Amino acid sequence: MTDVTTPGTPVSAAQLEREADITRRVLESFDGCADPRLRQVLQSLVRHLHAFVREVRLTEREWDTGIEFLTRTGHITDERRQEFILLSDVLGASMQTVAVNNEAYGDATEATVFGPFFVENSPEIAQGGDLSFGAAGQPCWVEGTVTDTAGKPVPGARIEVWEADEDGFYDTQYGDERVAARAHLFTDAEGRYRFWGLTPTPYPIPHDGPVGGLLEATGRSPMRASHLHFMVSAPALRTLVTHIFVSGDELLDSDSVFGVRESLVKDFHEQPPGTPAPDGRDLGDRSWSRVRFDIVLAPGGS
Repeated sequence: MTDVTTPGTPVSAAQLEREADITRRVLESFDGCADPRLRQVLQSLVRHLHAFVREVRLTEREWDTGIEFLTRTGHITDERRQEFILLSDVLGASMQTVAVNNEAYGDATEATVFGPFFVENSPEIAQGGDLSFGAAGQPCWVEGTVTDTAGKPVPGARIEVWEADEDGFYDTQYGDERVAARAHLFTDAEGRYRFWGLTPTPYPIPHDGPVGGLLEATGRSPMRASHLHFMVSAPALRTLVTHIFVSGDELLDSDSVFGVRESLVKDFHEQPPGTPAPDGRDLGDRSWSRVRFDIVLAPGGS
Protein backbone atom coordinates (compact mmCIF):
# COMPACT_ATOMS: atom_id res chain seq x y z
CA MET A 1 0.00 0.00 0.00
CA THR A 2 1.33 3.42 -0.89
CA ASP A 3 0.36 7.04 -0.44
CA VAL A 4 1.41 10.14 -2.35
CA THR A 5 2.68 13.24 -0.57
CA THR A 6 3.50 15.18 -3.73
CA PRO A 7 2.47 14.41 -7.31
CA GLY A 8 4.57 11.60 -8.71
CA THR A 9 6.22 10.74 -5.38
CA PRO A 10 4.86 7.42 -4.10
CA VAL A 11 5.71 6.65 -0.46
CA SER A 12 5.20 3.28 1.13
CA ALA A 13 2.93 2.80 4.12
CA ALA A 14 5.91 1.65 6.17
CA GLN A 15 7.83 4.82 5.33
CA LEU A 16 4.83 7.00 6.18
CA GLU A 17 4.48 5.30 9.55
CA ARG A 18 8.20 5.75 10.25
CA GLU A 19 7.88 9.49 9.55
CA ALA A 20 4.69 9.78 11.63
CA ASP A 21 6.43 8.06 14.53
CA ILE A 22 9.15 10.72 14.53
CA THR A 23 6.51 13.44 14.77
CA ARG A 24 4.71 11.61 17.62
CA ARG A 25 7.90 11.26 19.63
CA VAL A 26 8.81 14.92 19.23
CA LEU A 27 5.29 15.98 20.24
CA GLU A 28 5.42 13.76 23.32
CA SER A 29 8.72 15.33 24.37
CA PHE A 30 6.80 18.53 25.17
CA ASP A 31 4.03 16.84 27.16
CA GLY A 32 5.73 17.73 30.44
CA CYS A 33 5.94 21.45 29.67
CA ALA A 34 4.41 23.27 32.65
CA ASP A 35 3.33 26.27 30.59
CA PRO A 36 0.20 25.20 28.66
CA ARG A 37 0.46 28.00 26.11
CA LEU A 38 4.12 27.26 25.39
CA ARG A 39 3.27 23.57 25.04
CA GLN A 40 0.45 24.37 22.62
CA VAL A 41 2.61 26.65 20.47
CA LEU A 42 5.58 24.28 20.28
CA GLN A 43 3.53 21.19 19.57
CA SER A 44 1.58 22.99 16.85
CA LEU A 45 4.85 24.26 15.38
CA VAL A 46 6.22 20.71 15.29
CA ARG A 47 3.09 19.37 13.59
CA HIS A 48 3.17 22.01 10.87
CA LEU A 49 6.94 21.90 10.37
CA HIS A 50 7.01 18.13 10.08
CA ALA A 51 4.00 18.21 7.74
CA PHE A 52 5.82 20.71 5.53
CA VAL A 53 8.95 18.54 5.39
CA ARG A 54 6.89 15.50 4.47
CA GLU A 55 4.60 17.26 2.00
CA VAL A 56 7.41 18.66 -0.16
CA ARG A 57 9.74 15.69 0.51
CA LEU A 58 12.43 18.15 1.58
CA THR A 59 15.94 17.12 0.63
CA GLU A 60 18.88 17.34 3.01
CA ARG A 61 20.55 19.81 0.65
CA GLU A 62 17.44 22.01 0.71
CA TRP A 63 17.33 21.85 4.51
CA ASP A 64 20.99 22.87 4.68
CA THR A 65 20.26 25.75 2.30
CA GLY A 66 17.43 26.88 4.57
CA ILE A 67 19.66 26.76 7.65
CA GLU A 68 22.35 28.74 5.81
CA PHE A 69 19.74 31.31 4.73
CA LEU A 70 18.56 31.81 8.32
CA THR A 71 22.16 32.02 9.52
CA ARG A 72 22.89 34.82 7.03
CA THR A 73 19.65 36.51 8.09
CA GLY A 74 20.89 36.50 11.68
CA HIS A 75 24.35 37.75 10.77
CA ILE A 76 23.05 40.79 8.88
CA THR A 77 20.62 41.72 11.67
CA ASP A 78 21.80 44.32 14.17
CA GLU A 79 20.38 47.19 16.22
CA ARG A 80 19.69 49.21 13.06
CA ARG A 81 18.57 46.49 10.66
CA GLN A 82 16.06 43.71 11.36
CA GLU A 83 16.25 41.18 8.56
CA PHE A 84 13.98 38.72 10.37
CA ILE A 85 11.15 41.28 10.35
CA LEU A 86 11.70 41.73 6.62
CA LEU A 87 11.49 37.97 6.16
CA SER A 88 8.30 37.81 8.19
CA ASP A 89 6.89 40.71 6.17
CA VAL A 90 7.58 39.33 2.69
CA LEU A 91 6.16 35.91 3.65
CA GLY A 92 2.96 37.57 4.82
CA ALA A 93 3.45 36.23 8.35
CA SER A 94 3.54 39.74 9.81
CA MET A 95 0.28 40.72 8.14
CA GLN A 96 -1.38 37.44 9.13
CA THR A 97 -0.37 37.98 12.76
CA VAL A 98 -1.76 41.52 12.58
CA ALA A 99 -5.04 40.14 11.25
CA VAL A 100 -5.31 37.52 13.99
CA ASN A 101 -4.64 40.05 16.73
CA ASN A 102 -6.80 42.90 15.42
CA GLU A 103 -10.25 41.49 14.85
CA ALA A 104 -12.69 43.87 13.23
CA TYR A 105 -14.61 45.93 15.79
CA GLY A 106 -17.23 48.39 14.59
CA ASP A 107 -15.65 51.09 12.50
CA ALA A 108 -12.24 50.87 14.19
CA THR A 109 -9.35 51.77 11.90
CA GLU A 110 -7.68 48.76 10.32
CA ALA A 111 -4.19 47.77 11.45
CA THR A 112 -1.30 46.83 9.22
CA VAL A 113 2.36 45.78 9.52
CA PHE A 114 4.74 47.38 12.00
CA GLY A 115 7.79 47.21 9.76
CA PRO A 116 11.47 47.21 10.75
CA PHE A 117 12.06 50.97 11.07
CA PHE A 118 10.27 52.02 14.26
CA VAL A 119 12.56 53.58 16.89
CA GLU A 120 11.73 54.18 20.55
CA ASN A 121 12.04 57.64 22.11
CA SER A 122 11.28 59.70 19.05
CA PRO A 123 11.26 63.48 19.58
CA GLU A 124 8.01 65.12 20.63
CA ILE A 125 6.51 67.84 18.47
CA ALA A 126 3.68 70.23 19.29
CA GLN A 127 0.41 70.39 17.39
CA GLY A 128 1.26 71.71 13.93
CA GLY A 129 4.94 70.85 14.37
CA ASP A 130 7.22 69.50 11.65
CA LEU A 131 8.53 65.96 12.01
CA SER A 132 10.75 66.07 8.93
CA PHE A 133 13.71 67.60 10.83
CA GLY A 134 15.40 68.39 7.54
CA ALA A 135 14.63 65.16 5.68
CA ALA A 136 14.24 65.64 1.94
CA GLY A 137 10.77 65.64 0.48
CA GLN A 138 7.65 67.57 -0.38
CA PRO A 139 5.95 69.06 2.71
CA CYS A 140 2.67 67.40 3.64
CA TRP A 141 0.05 68.73 6.05
CA VAL A 142 -1.56 65.84 7.97
CA GLU A 143 -4.60 66.33 10.18
CA GLY A 144 -7.43 64.38 11.72
CA THR A 145 -9.10 63.21 14.88
CA VAL A 146 -8.79 60.25 17.23
CA THR A 147 -12.08 58.87 18.55
CA ASP A 148 -13.35 55.63 20.05
CA THR A 149 -15.91 53.44 18.29
CA ALA A 150 -18.73 55.35 19.99
CA GLY A 151 -17.48 58.53 18.32
CA LYS A 152 -16.15 60.05 21.54
CA PRO A 153 -12.98 62.13 21.07
CA VAL A 154 -9.82 60.74 22.69
CA PRO A 155 -7.78 63.58 24.22
CA GLY A 156 -4.11 62.98 25.00
CA ALA A 157 -3.74 60.01 22.64
CA ARG A 158 -0.10 59.44 21.75
CA ILE A 159 0.54 59.39 18.01
CA GLU A 160 3.89 58.06 16.78
CA VAL A 161 4.64 58.84 13.14
CA TRP A 162 7.58 57.75 11.00
CA GLU A 163 8.32 57.61 7.28
CA ALA A 164 10.99 57.44 4.59
CA ASP A 165 12.37 60.54 2.89
CA GLU A 166 11.89 61.25 -0.82
CA ASP A 167 14.97 59.14 -1.61
CA GLY A 168 13.31 56.10 -0.05
CA PHE A 169 15.43 55.91 3.11
CA TYR A 170 14.57 56.04 6.80
CA ASP A 171 16.90 57.92 9.10
CA THR A 172 18.25 54.65 10.57
CA GLN A 173 19.50 53.59 7.13
CA TYR A 174 22.00 56.42 6.83
CA GLY A 175 24.48 55.03 9.32
CA ASP A 176 24.86 58.26 11.28
CA GLU A 177 23.01 59.58 14.32
CA ARG A 178 20.41 61.67 12.51
CA VAL A 179 16.79 61.61 13.68
CA ALA A 180 14.50 62.70 10.86
CA ALA A 181 11.02 62.03 9.48
CA ARG A 182 9.85 60.62 12.80
CA ALA A 183 8.27 62.11 15.93
CA HIS A 184 5.36 61.81 18.31
CA LEU A 185 2.63 64.18 19.41
CA PHE A 186 -0.53 64.10 21.51
CA THR A 187 -4.12 64.86 20.55
CA ASP A 188 -5.69 67.99 21.99
CA ALA A 189 -8.74 68.18 24.29
CA GLU A 190 -11.07 67.51 21.33
CA GLY A 191 -9.05 64.55 20.07
CA ARG A 192 -7.62 66.51 17.16
CA TYR A 193 -4.09 66.36 15.76
CA ARG A 194 -2.15 68.07 13.02
CA PHE A 195 1.46 68.13 11.86
CA TRP A 196 3.78 68.66 8.93
CA GLY A 197 5.41 65.59 7.44
CA LEU A 198 6.54 64.55 3.97
CA THR A 199 4.42 63.39 1.06
CA PRO A 200 5.06 59.61 0.99
CA THR A 201 6.90 58.12 -1.96
CA PRO A 202 7.46 54.47 -2.97
CA TYR A 203 10.68 52.77 -1.94
CA PRO A 204 12.24 49.29 -1.86
CA ILE A 205 12.62 47.38 1.37
CA PRO A 206 16.32 46.65 2.00
CA HIS A 207 17.14 44.02 -0.62
CA ASP A 208 20.90 43.67 -0.43
CA GLY A 209 20.67 40.76 2.02
CA PRO A 210 19.15 37.27 2.20
CA VAL A 211 15.55 38.50 1.94
CA GLY A 212 16.41 40.47 -1.19
CA GLY A 213 17.97 37.35 -2.63
CA LEU A 214 14.79 35.43 -1.88
CA LEU A 215 12.68 38.03 -3.68
CA GLU A 216 15.01 38.05 -6.69
CA ALA A 217 15.02 34.26 -6.90
CA THR A 218 11.23 34.17 -6.92
CA GLY A 219 10.72 37.07 -9.34
CA ARG A 220 9.18 39.39 -6.76
CA SER A 221 9.70 43.12 -6.42
CA PRO A 222 11.01 44.65 -3.17
CA MET A 223 8.95 47.82 -3.70
CA ARG A 224 6.56 49.13 -1.09
CA ALA A 225 3.59 51.33 -1.91
CA SER A 226 3.93 54.93 -0.69
CA HIS A 227 2.88 55.17 2.95
CA LEU A 228 3.09 56.97 6.27
CA HIS A 229 3.38 54.96 9.52
CA PHE A 230 1.22 55.58 12.59
CA MET A 231 1.11 54.02 16.03
CA VAL A 232 -1.69 55.39 18.21
CA SER A 233 -2.22 54.54 21.88
CA ALA A 234 -4.51 55.65 24.69
CA PRO A 235 -5.62 54.14 28.02
CA ALA A 236 -8.35 51.45 27.82
CA LEU A 237 -8.15 51.38 24.01
CA ARG A 238 -6.42 48.97 21.64
CA THR A 239 -3.08 50.28 20.43
CA LEU A 240 -3.25 50.76 16.68
CA VAL A 241 -0.31 50.18 14.35
CA THR A 242 -1.17 51.19 10.81
CA HIS A 243 -0.21 53.17 7.70
CA ILE A 244 -1.98 55.42 5.30
CA PHE A 245 -1.33 54.93 1.60
CA VAL A 246 -1.44 57.33 -1.33
CA SER A 247 -4.46 57.02 -3.61
CA GLY A 248 -3.43 56.37 -7.20
CA ASP A 249 -0.09 54.75 -6.34
CA GLU A 250 0.55 52.06 -8.96
CA LEU A 251 2.05 49.79 -6.28
CA LEU A 252 -1.09 49.50 -4.16
CA ASP A 253 -1.84 46.05 -5.61
CA SER A 254 1.72 44.75 -5.35
CA ASP A 255 3.03 46.01 -2.01
CA SER A 256 5.93 43.70 -1.13
CA VAL A 257 4.76 43.11 2.45
CA PHE A 258 1.00 42.83 1.73
CA GLY A 259 0.24 45.79 4.00
CA VAL A 260 -2.30 47.70 1.90
CA ARG A 261 -5.92 47.87 3.06
CA GLU A 262 -8.52 49.70 0.97
CA SER A 263 -9.74 51.65 4.00
CA LEU A 264 -6.22 53.02 4.53
CA VAL A 265 -5.83 54.47 1.03
CA LYS A 266 -6.22 58.24 1.29
CA ASP A 267 -6.27 61.19 -1.07
CA PHE A 268 -3.15 63.31 -0.74
CA HIS A 269 -4.29 66.56 -2.33
CA GLU A 270 -1.53 68.33 -4.24
CA GLN A 271 -1.28 72.07 -3.53
CA PRO A 272 0.45 74.25 -6.12
CA PRO A 273 3.17 76.74 -5.14
CA GLY A 274 1.73 79.84 -3.54
CA THR A 275 -1.27 78.09 -1.99
CA PRO A 276 -1.60 79.38 1.61
CA ALA A 277 -0.69 76.78 4.22
CA PRO A 278 -3.29 75.90 6.90
CA ASP A 279 -1.10 77.29 9.67
CA GLY A 280 0.26 80.25 7.73
CA ARG A 281 3.66 78.64 7.17
CA ASP A 282 5.69 80.31 4.45
CA LEU A 283 6.52 77.59 1.91
CA GLY A 284 7.91 80.00 -0.65
CA ASP A 285 7.66 78.62 -4.16
CA ARG A 286 7.32 74.99 -3.02
CA SER A 287 4.34 72.80 -3.76
CA TRP A 288 2.90 70.78 -0.90
CA SER A 289 0.17 68.25 -0.19
CA ARG A 290 -2.45 67.69 2.46
CA VAL A 291 -4.30 64.64 3.75
CA ARG A 292 -6.92 63.92 6.40
CA PHE A 293 -6.81 60.74 8.45
CA ASP A 294 -9.49 60.25 11.11
CA ILE A 295 -8.51 57.44 13.46
CA VAL A 296 -10.94 55.21 15.38
CA LEU A 297 -9.56 53.08 18.23
CA ALA A 298 -11.17 49.82 19.33
CA PRO A 299 -11.68 49.07 23.02
CA GLY A 300 -9.01 47.10 24.81
CA GLY A 301 -5.57 47.68 26.30
CA SER A 302 -4.77 48.83 29.80
